[in-house]
Amino acid sequence: MALNYIWIFLILAAVLVGLVEWIFAGQSNVMTEILNSTFASAKTGFEISIGLTGVLSLWMGIMKIGERAGVINQLSRAVSPFFTRIFPELGKGHPAYGPMLMNLSATMLGIDNAATPLGLQAMQEMQKTNTDKNTASNAMIMFLVLVTSGLTLVPVSIMTYRAQLGAANPADVFLPILLSTYFAAMAGLLSVALIQHIRLWDKVILGTLGGMTVMVGLVIWAAMRLPEETVSMWSGILAAVMLLGVICWFIIAGMVRRENVYDAFIEGAKDGFKTAIGIIPYLVAMLVAIGMFRASGAMNWVVDGIAWCFAAIGLNTDFVPALPTALMRPLSGSGARGLMVDAMMQYGADSFVGRLVSIVQGSTDTTFYILAVYFGAVNIKNTRYAVLCGLIADVAGMVAAILLGYLFFH
Repeated sequence: MALNYIWIFLILAAVLVGLVEWIFAGQSNVMTEILNSTFASAKTGFEISIGLTGVLSLWMGIMKIGERAGVINQLSRAVSPFFTRIFPELGKGHPAYGPMLMNLSATMLGIDNAATPLGLQAMQEMQKTNTDKNTASNAMIMFLVLVTSGLTLVPVSIMTYRAQLGAANPADVFLPILLSTYFAAMAGLLSVALIQHIRLWDKVILGTLGGMTVMVGLVIWAAMRLPEETVSMWSGILAAVMLLGVICWFIIAGMVRRENVYDAFIEGAKDGFKTAIGIIPYLVAMLVAIGMFRASGAMNWVVDGIAWCFAAIGLNTDFVPALPTALMRPLSGSGARGLMVDAMMQYGADSFVGRLVSIVQGSTDTTFYILAVYFGAVNIKNTRYAVLCGLIADVAGMVAAILLGYLFFH
């Protein structure tokens, strides 16, 4: 239901703001721009969905091999002690645990192309045991909020953009990005846990979160002592080794069990194709609303309003030029990326704004895109409080990004 209201709000707000801009500000072409944005966004949504077809077919084919070979069950049992506590309704050894673990691991390594199909596989497994097929289960909400927080250990793509735009040290934003996305993940986890009455003081949960904190600390320690080129190189190598290792592991395990791995791959790939086609309406609907909201100038209204409020109480407003990227981040990944690049080109990659937009871009993931794609893949209509908790994670990440930007670079 939340996505329904947000979709309606974005469209009606866009039209209303467009009318105001046209009548009172003399922007005669604004209504045409809003209309054109609907066609452009619909085309983009379709192209993204079709672009996912190959990747979904590949990885859902690989996952089917892993399922036939028993590897997914092994992964499920390995993570069961922790996952049964944050996903209590799924129980021990649920088939969704394996794809969940691999999705979150791929996200942490910045491998978005692999993370999405693995996440969709997890959603389909959870939907099989969901008692209400039209309503998001507690487990689905917890999983998606963790996904939308976008915990990433090494933001390779952002460092690459900074290098291309002339940053003296492209990796100088690494530590604040890692910290801000970690805060976003913890905020998302805590918000869902409180609503679902999950006992966070359980020793397994505390131990796992403590271990994650130590791992993040080790990554920070290593990254602060290595040149940025070395960090980027080893991040890419680790990602490649992980993906190729998973593929070989699944195929070899299938061969050992005398499974027909080729037939298994084809079966999974067909499911991937069907999934990609099924998410087109959901993605087009959300991107059209976002495109209209942006084209109308409503985003600028929000940014100007926030700037006025901070200036009115005498607070520093140097962060305001980074707000468009922050506000666009939950709505559109490509839109936020474009705004980040534009800000770095305008102010300089090594300026306060240039660094801040990089931190904001890496602080969280594209909430509405993820919810539209993942829920659309399993035909969930009632998303319950998923949007609320996802936005809590987003706000926590953005606030942390701004504060860390001031702490490190202002």
